[in-house]
Amino acid sequence: MDFSLPKRAKEFLPKVEAIVREMLQPIELSVLHNGFNASLPQLSEIRNRVKQEGLWAPHLSTELGGMGLTLVEHGIMSEALGHSVLGHYAFGCPAPDAGNMEILHKFGTDEQKAKWLAPLAAGEIRSCFSMTEPENAGSNPTRMSCTAVLDGDEWVVNGHKWFTTAADGAAFAIVMAVTNPDADKYGQASMIIVPTDAPGYELVRNIPIMGDPGEGWASHGEIWYRDVRVPKENLLGGQGAAFAVAQERLGPGRIHHCMRWLGICERALSMMCKRAAERELGSIGGTSRPLASQQIIQSWIAESRASINAARLIVLQAAWKIENEGFYAAREEISIIKFFVADIMMTVIDRAIQVHGALGITSDTVLSYYYAHERGARIYDGPDEVHKMVVARRMLKPYGVSRS
Repeated sequence: MDFSLPKRAKEFLPKVEAIVREMLQPIELSVLHNGFNASLPQLSEIRNRVKQEGLWAPHLSTELGGMGLTLVEHGIMSEALGHSVLGHYAFGCPAPDAGNMEILHKFGTDEQKAKWLAPLAAGEIRSCFSMTEPENAGSNPTRMSCTAVLDGDEWVVNGHKWFTTAADGAAFAIVMAVTNPDADKYGQASMIIVPTDAPGYELVRNIPIMGDPGEGWASHGEIWYRDVRVPKENLLGGQGAAFAVAQERLGPGRIHHCMRWLGICERALSMMCKRAAERELGSIGGTSRPLASQQIIQSWIAESRASINAARLIVLQAAWKIENEGFYAAREEISIIKFFVADIMMTVIDRAIQVHGALGITSDTVLSYYYAHERGARIYDGPDEVHKMVVARRMLKPYGVSRS
């Protein structure tokens, strides 16, 4: 059993960490305060630097202009990028673009790849993924009201979606809609590519997240599709194949998310340690004491370190299993890492805020941004409770416990 870093990771990590530390972290608060759109020129310069260093799009093959990393290598890089709120955007692999690229690459036609994948992979356009609906429980994606009906040579899309991440500024959406209502529940929906300038497409608003209005790649849009017509060639992956296509982005996506969350954990832990070491308490006998001298603070730091280390190992093991045995064989591990790492992340962020005191709840550090925006980690991609139920059922099955 070898726990050393892969050779390529040893080569790219110092470069990635340098750009994150020297170029991204210093401008984070400016971008968050002034807005994503106002910061695009500066971010474009950094993206060009990333491309020059050969670090662009770690999830893509070299033929598509990416780094061609394995899932384990990409996971390691995702953690490094998680040290900045701008990391994944700056390196060309933000959600949902990364997942959209992957399914376009695997299921797209030559025409779809030329029209949508090529500019998306180059960072020339952005995209969004439109699945969740306000009228239906997101924990059960088989319940969907949005429809796409074939009328001659066109799909006519009608429906109400929300939490369509990065809709603000996206050139196209991949929409999950019911096309085969009489099929079994996993064969009813298809994926349709919808340009955001199509008549009938309406971005109603960017949904505020705990008071943050959000924009650009960090936004979550509410969208109405009203008689939106697109060519029948915009079907992605076959009619009724939406769930099969979605599974292709599910496993790798969880690895990317969880490793990014671990990067956030490391950033928050580092901030916690720095604050604890620098913040002085009242003196005893004329000797000043740092906050770090408190046992409870030391306990938080030690427990955070242990939890992060444990989480990293199970995420990388899940990535290894997907690579070597396939997504289906690793489905239990994928559920476990989702709820396990999300919970650890929120605990570490909360501890870091507590150590910072009143400063921690202001927008003068990135901690409040993390607290607001990453709370959704326990909800999206399936709520924690559903994943725990799935794991428990599999464990209980050999003991004769029924699904009910």
